[in-house]
Amino acid sequence: MKAGIVFTGTGPILILTSYQAFDDPKFIEKLQAKGIKKFVAREIPIERVQKKYGLQYSIVLGDLHQSDDLRVLDYNGHNVFYNFSFKEMGEPIHYES
Repeated sequence: MKAGIVFTGTGPILILTSYQAFDDPKFIEKLQAKGIKKFVAREIPIERVQKKYGLQYSIVLGDLHQSDDLRVLDYNGHNVFYNFSFKEMGEPIHYES
C-alpha cells in the first residue's frame, strides 16, 4: 500500500493505492480515466497519513479491495498541501502524456 500526493492542474490530491509505483502504466491509465493527463506525484509515508487522517484513512482503506486500485483520501488541495512538509515527501515522479 502506498500513499502519495498527486499534484494536478486543479491542485494536489492525496491518494491511497495498491499499485507498487506512481509511474506504473496501469496507475497512469486510472488517472487518465479521471481526466488527469499530467501530474507530479510524491510518496508520503503511510504511517504519517494514517496518523493525520485517522478514521477517514481507515474507512477509505477498507474500501480498497482490488489489487490494482486507488482511492482519493483528500481532494481539498489546501488541506493536502499544508498537512505534509516537503521533507516528508519522496522523490517526485513526473508524468505528461
